[in-house]
Amino acid sequence: MTMNATRYDDGSISYPGHPRGPGGSEPAEMIDLSEYTAEIVTWTTSTATPPGVREPNHLAIVEFDVDGESVRAIGQLTTGDVETGDEVRPVHVDELREPGAGIREPASQNWDGYRFEPISD
Repeated sequence: MTMNATRYDDGSISYPGHPRGPGGSEPAEMIDLSEYTAEIVTWTTSTATPPGVREPNHLAIVEFDVDGESVRAIGQLTTGDVETGDEVRPVHVDELREPGAGIREPASQNWDGYRFEPISD
């Protein structure tokens, strides 16, 4: 499983990728962000979560440095024991939410993805 960001022909990178980059630039390559570490920009804990999402749900905006280019992502944290500025790494999980909860058929959805885990010193 990869956490694909897109680099465009103007050098910019976005996550998730889009068919067109800034200024209409074309996608040039995919970059797997799961091979990088990131820094927590900000984070919060939600106690009013959607059906099937764990409660409390710790969320963060993180920033990756990919060859000098800043790439931000939002996602769940593995713990609420974090601070702004902490270094994290993406870790793959099989279920970001419980497949049986909600109104959609479980087989119609992808339930896996990435959470951000603090890196211990």
